[in-house]
Amino acid sequence: MAVSQPKMDGASALAGHYPAPSGAKWAHDARASAMATFMSQGAPHKRDEYWRYTDPSALTAVPTAPAALFTSDEKPMFDGVDRVRIVFVDGVFDAAQSDDLSLAGATIETLSSAVNTDIHWAKDLFGQLEKNGQNPVQRPLAALNTAVADEGLVIHVTGKCEKPLAIRYIHNAKTSDAMVHHVIKIDAGAEFTLLESGAGAARFNSVLEVDVADNAQFHHVRTQGRDHERKTVTHMFGRLGQESVLRSFTMTVNGILTRNDAILEFTGDNAQATVAGACAGDGNGFHHDDTVFVTHDSVNCESRQVFKKVLRNGATGVFQGKILVKADAQKTDGYQISQGLLLDDNSNFLAKPELEIYADDVACSHGSTVGAIDDEALFYLTSRGVPRKQAQDMLVLAFLGEAIDEINNDELADDIRDRLAAWMERRHG
Repeated sequence: MAVSQPKMDGASALAGHYPAPSGAKWAHDARASAMATFMSQGAPHKRDEYWRYTDPSALTAVPTAPAALFTSDEKPMFDGVDRVRIVFVDGVFDAAQSDDLSLAGATIETLSSAVNTDIHWAKDLFGQLEKNGQNPVQRPLAALNTAVADEGLVIHVTGKCEKPLAIRYIHNAKTSDAMVHHVIKIDAGAEFTLLESGAGAARFNSVLEVDVADNAQFHHVRTQGRDHERKTVTHMFGRLGQESVLRSFTMTVNGILTRNDAILEFTGDNAQATVAGACAGDGNGFHHDDTVFVTHDSVNCESRQVFKKVLRNGATGVFQGKILVKADAQKTDGYQISQGLLLDDNSNFLAKPELEIYADDVACSHGSTVGAIDDEALFYLTSRGVPRKQAQDMLVLAFLGEAIDEINNDELADDIRDRLAAWMERRHG
């Protein structure tokens, strides 16, 4: 199919906007391949099938529009957790604010260091999961990231890490336009937890490639920064081996535009994957999009998609989720639920759940609902002396709770609930 002229022009402008990074031949080849993919696809456009509910123009404009800096006296997320802390400021690794790159059970390097090594294990992984994830749905902004990102982490997990790795992204310049690319390889039987928090930049594009080997586990909890004017697009590409586990949760508040893509592939039998998200949006400038594509290509695997969005004052929430079950993926269990809670008549929740099944012994389901606060539950609480605003907050937290419950760490889940409750309290003020 021929690429339209606006998409070609947009791709050319973006390709010329970012400097070409340096690196060893294997990195250069992977980046050149990704750039060729990006140029052949063109920049995303609202007429594209998977962008029809979200206008990508803010993510493709050259130069990016400035975003006001956000300040708060609130402690950083996960500050009370015993973890290894890594800091990126406007997409650039900040060694002074970070802990040593050492974690028992894992080897951690910066991407800029790894790609300049002639012989490196990342050669077989960098850009490969992203490349695999381009079919059957094109993901041009992920290809652009692989082509030009020079910052990120390269992590090889060889054992069970007792501490999580916590990445904090700081937005420090009004016109920052950051690309970050992480590569994680988790060996058989190993276990790793990644925490992410913060806004990243005025415009932030991130890619996470994670290869979860047989019997390995990957846990991911992310909170996206409270900057009111930030624009963010993230991509997680996951490959699961036999009897492996992948669990990912994202909490989002504030921001002009957020697009979170998750692309998972089961390549080993008896594996489990969960992708969940909770979103609280306020204001007609708020737009939040979760797009998930899960491919089942192995026997007896289980996937869960659980997404909840609370929207008010003209905010918009989007969910696009697909489960693809290939012919040999018998005994697949695929579950998908997306729900929107609208606190006024001006907000919108748009959902596009999909199942594409070629196996005959499966248990797959999807559901999507949208509605308002339960008047009976609200009356029940207020009639027992609970102030109306507090009662509404209690119902909102209960609604989002199903998604938050997908976090298998009670300490992290409680921290997110407390931060969300504080956010709602400030909104009343």
